[in-house]
Amino acid sequence: MSRDGCAIPFITHDDAAGRLDWPGAVQALRAGHLLPRAEIADAFLGPSTATMMTRSAFIDGLGYGAKPFTVFDGNAARGLPTVQGAMLVFDRNNGRLRAIVESGLVTAYKTAADSVLGASLLARPGSRRLLIVGAGAVAASLVHAYAAVLPGIEQVTVWARRPEQAQALLDGVDSAARLVVATDLQAAVGQADIIATTTMARDPVIRGDWVRPGTHVDLIGAYKADMREADDALMARGALFVDSRETTAHIGELLMPLASGAITPASIGGDLYDLVRPGARGRQSDDQVTVFKNGGGAHLDLMIASWIIDRLA
Repeated sequence: MSRDGCAIPFITHDDAAGRLDWPGAVQALRAGHLLPRAEIADAFLGPSTATMMTRSAFIDGLGYGAKPFTVFDGNAARGLPTVQGAMLVFDRNNGRLRAIVESGLVTAYKTAADSVLGASLLARPGSRRLLIVGAGAVAASLVHAYAAVLPGIEQVTVWARRPEQAQALLDGVDSAARLVVATDLQAAVGQADIIATTTMARDPVIRGDWVRPGTHVDLIGAYKADMREADDALMARGALFVDSRETTAHIGELLMPLASGAITPASIGGDLYDLVRPGARGRQSDDQVTVFKNGGGAHLDLMIASWIIDRLA
């Protein structure tokens, strides 16, 4: 692709193969949160089953980004991806289009790195057992990301409603950690140091009375007002943090316990902008349960896409 005779890179999954790393992705998010807070705007067009979304961000010192993508619920039956799109990154000094990055590549690194950054700031030091609830594409990224950034992880357990799906995921993973398929979710929750949930649940899959003291819970799956993965008891019990106050306020994970009175707005102890600062008040004791809501957001896309461009373009 060219513009005024200048080539504009288009970066795909194939371009990135073997050239990106999880510690680098997490560091890109950490560094991005030391910059001024992002300006964020989202736009949604079309019916609920065939929607185009554009998520945009400006970060002073980093630049501008926009990720337009479509979500077509019926595409699976057509043999097409449900989500399709691209990330555009513009230079902070002159507005030039630096590159176009395949949206799936940005999302894959952003989602897992977001959660692992949260865990590196909030999980109990010495955490050794990771439980992943769900066995989709995000779960596969989490196996690699957690192991790369938190090398103390000795066991990775995966639970899915269909155990064969969990086994298939682990069969495709090369890890130094012990890999286990769980069939009893409650028992697996009670043994974990870190729990990461990656489901499409409308009703809670993790209950507060299952979680032992000192556990860190990483909630990823819920992204709409009618979705949640943790019950009121867990949200009320845990020290609650989010990746971004702006991009999690509309999600059922927070809306539902706020509506029931289980939590209040003051229950949210901070977001990643707060947590990366020196002297941040995160985990207060080894026995404290911490809860982190990963909501995503265009500012995270911009941080990761900029890092990808710097590495590959």
